[in-house]
Amino acid sequence: MRGEGHTPGTRAVLIYDGDCAMCRASALWLMRRALSSGQLEILPCRSNVRRARYPAITDEVCMTAMQLVLPDGRVLSGADSVPELLRRIRGWGWVARLFDLPGVRPIARRVYAWVAKNRMKVSCALPGADR
Repeated sequence: MRGEGHTPGTRAVLIYDGDCAMCRASALWLMRRALSSGQLEILPCRSNVRRARYPAITDEVCMTAMQLVLPDGRVLSGADSVPELLRRIRGWGWVARLFDLPGVRPIARRVYAWVAKNRMKVSCALPGADR
């Protein structure tokens, strides 16, 4: 799936669940590390900006897993986007390479799927969730 309305460049766009506390915290962590390099833009799934720029990525799709729209228009979903995100953060490329080890991606996909399915429960259990 290509990101409609996206002008190719060097910046990837991460689409995440802005209603989930854990997802917002993860997006904030990424913002602090990757946005200064100009290589990443972050948009909440249910924002009008995301809907206008990426109409092919439905609310249903982006509420099941984060979506990473690469500069060439390719879209990576869920755990498959993690190595690319890590490559965009200075000093974290070595962690991205761990995903190339045999068996790591299938395990990462299973873990990501479980966390994504249970993210609201996990968010409530995290310290500071009552804030």
